[in-house]
Amino acid sequence: MNALNIAFKDLQIFFKDRGAVLQLFLLPLLFILMYSGASDAFSAAEEDSRIPLAVVDLDGGAAAQTLLDDLDAAGGVQLELYDQEEARALLEDNEIARVLTVPADFSAGIAEKRTVTLRLVSHPNADRRETEAVKRVVEGVTQDMALESQILASLQQMGEMQANAPEEYQQAFAVERMQAQARGQFERAETQPLITVVQSVPGQEGEREEMPELDDVAVPGFTVLFVFLLAQTTARSIYDEKKIGSFRRLLAAPISKMSLLAGKLLPNLITGLIQIAVIFAFGSLGLPLLGLDPVTLGNDPAALVLVAVLIALCSSALGILIAAIARTENQIGGLSSLLLWGMGVVGGCIIPLFVLEQFLAGLPQIVPHYWANRALNDVMIRGLGLADVGLEMIALFGFTALFFGIGLWRFEYD
Repeated sequence: MNALNIAFKDLQIFFKDRGAVLQLFLLPLLFILMYSGASDAFSAAEEDSRIPLAVVDLDGGAAAQTLLDDLDAAGGVQLELYDQEEARALLEDNEIARVLTVPADFSAGIAEKRTVTLRLVSHPNADRRETEAVKRVVEGVTQDMALESQILASLQQMGEMQANAPEEYQQAFAVERMQAQARGQFERAETQPLITVVQSVPGQEGEREEMPELDDVAVPGFTVLFVFLLAQTTARSIYDEKKIGSFRRLLAAPISKMSLLAGKLLPNLITGLIQIAVIFAFGSLGLPLLGLDPVTLGNDPAALVLVAVLIALCSSALGILIAAIARTENQIGGLSSLLLWGMGVVGGCIIPLFVLEQFLAGLPQIVPHYWANRALNDVMIRGLGLADVGLEMIALFGFTALFFGIGLWRFEYD
């Protein structure tokens, strides 16, 4: 009997346990589905935070359309067009909070350079802060329109004043030419403003690349969490072998203690790799079928495979360590739950790393889950390659050697 025979026997026993199979294969998929669904719902709710503004356009002219386009481009308000009677009824029923009415003579008034009045009517129960914000947006846009109109009118007056100037001078400073140049400057100011304002927070100027979305980290995070939960299965398998006495019979076989522990480690490694493959397949192929965004597997398959192997191997070694430390079934269950779930939370499996690091600084780095999550995020989300995750792989290998070394040292074979 060798390590492969022991591993094959343990795999047969494990896959006969339907409860364990469902827990390790179905449960992570349910977690991913709920997390991704909740994240998409939250993103959809936050996607458009503009204040709704009902608009009644009684004019329909070019100036009125320019006003509506500028309001939409200004941001802050979400325009919804209604006819006058419908808007009045909805406002009375408090189904809309406020209505902006563009008068019928708006375009004519702008062309004739006379005063026109926009009416913003709010329901008594409307949020006053939102109404004030809407008013400021409308005033800002109308002031810009008024300024442009006044500048063009001034150029027109200058042209009329130059009617008696020499012909060469009139051609150089023609009204149409000056107005075209002014309009060009207005358009350029919208896309290339002379003055821009940049907001920054002291201490964050050197911040890293753009952070991923919450649903992007769901698959890597729960993959790491549930693969490491396999360590409890390894520890319990060893305890059961000792309890029924079969472990003592294995010791009597012509096999080294190192091979014996390797045989107990291999099933967890193989199961972990199968688990990773199932989760990745669900993330890339299953989520789109359910109307959710698929997970990307990155640009370097070799890096993804090597990281997956190291994660499963580290989980297996952790299972050996738990089996070496725990003495009873209750200790295995309690220690595993506390250790594995606690490490999962600290290591960024449930709360993303870019959130945790803001509060815990470098503390998550003391657990292997952190390095596993970081490696998967770099490969799958950021599209990095094998050379870019070298530090993470070294850390995972170091944790694996540490867990297996302590487990081998502290393991009681009797």
